[in-house]
Amino acid sequence: MTARGLALAIVARLRASGHQAYLAGGCVRDTLLGVEPKDYDVVTDATPSRLEELFPDAVAVGAQFGVLLVRGNAAQVEVATFRSDHAYLDGRRPSAVTFTSSAEQDVRRRDFTINGLLWDPDKDTMLDFVGGRADLGARLVRAIGAPRERIAEDSLRMLRAVRFAARLGFEIEPDTLAAIREQSAAIGRVAAERIRDEIVRILTEGGARRGFELLDRSGLLPEILPEISALQGVAQPPEFHPEGDVWIHTLLMLEMLRQPTPTLALGVLLHDVGKPPTFRVAERIRFDGHVEVGTKMAEQILSRLRFPRRQIELVAELVRHHLRFKDAPRMRQSTLKRFLRLEGFEEHLELHRLDCLASHRNLDNYDLVLRFWKTLPVEAIRPARLLSGRDLIEAGYEPGPLFQQILVAVEEAQLENRIASREEALALVHSQFPAASRGPASG
Repeated sequence: MTARGLALAIVARLRASGHQAYLAGGCVRDTLLGVEPKDYDVVTDATPSRLEELFPDAVAVGAQFGVLLVRGNAAQVEVATFRSDHAYLDGRRPSAVTFTSSAEQDVRRRDFTINGLLWDPDKDTMLDFVGGRADLGARLVRAIGAPRERIAEDSLRMLRAVRFAARLGFEIEPDTLAAIREQSAAIGRVAAERIRDEIVRILTEGGARRGFELLDRSGLLPEILPEISALQGVAQPPEFHPEGDVWIHTLLMLEMLRQPTPTLALGVLLHDVGKPPTFRVAERIRFDGHVEVGTKMAEQILSRLRFPRRQIELVAELVRHHLRFKDAPRMRQSTLKRFLRLEGFEEHLELHRLDCLASHRNLDNYDLVLRFWKTLPVEAIRPARLLSGRDLIEAGYEPGPLFQQILVAVEEAQLENRIASREEALALVHSQFPAASRGPASG
């Protein structure tokens, strides 16, 4: 059963039991926009205890707020009881809720008008208490009720407004945008994990460039990512970057993202983050050491936002290696093959391609590396080891730190196609490391 089918079945069961029930929120919005919804939500006047009776296998995912998760095969749907919210004391959630039989009351406590639409599947009609359909037509993200109150209730709504406007290609309604500007500093009250998740969505759901332009316009960017805000006005050598400053360069790359992974999108965002602190003018504009500085900064930024350690490592690798492509024509075979062995190398390639297209537009190095990567068999890039530590001991070498140096030298020759067998590897070892050898080990 699909999520849509499950949602309709839930509505039908609730109505057969004498309850009001509607599809709500994003699934209604997306359907009206001609987009296939990712998730479906149902709202009803059935109390949480009644929902548990009707759906005994449901999982309570927000019991205090009357939210249950109903599953059917691979599909799942959130079902929530109509409610009104009490005061928000922590800038995140209401201190208490009151369950109600009024669909309108439930809608009026929500965030934006375009998310406040309800659909009656039986009558195929829309319930619109807040003008959401008109705002969809006008392509506006508008807070329900008084914008300053809605945002003060949950400061994360500021980032959600940016995300919806970016993804849908909408504008933020002027009063709502003004309220965000006034309260932008309050985003600091929001947990880093919640900010992180919104940033990833802005980067990956579509409209990443517009999202970051709106973050800048709204005053949120210097609050959550001051290091990215600092890219603005940092000039670059025009012979390499005719597009303009580092901010414009980064925006152009964000604009070209197409359904990226979070790591690639973050790599694009952060690849030049080390340029502002390393900017200097000598015979020309220079950013000496910006890769090393930027790698460290990327790790610090992502750690601050509570990204998983593995994700931080992968993004840091993208930043650390993003300039290496310029050296590809002069790389030894072994160096280039090791470069190709980087985890997720396709993301390194794509970051470099976007970097070129957003600046000088010369893809020669990209084409060279891509050709090499596609034509070389895996065994040429990651050849089977010819010698082990046991082989070295049997050849009369003392175990110790020298082993690693020897094994690296063997792999180097192997990657350079100078040796291809165990015998050739042993001959190379004896010729390059004769002083370390004691001769064949005795029985």
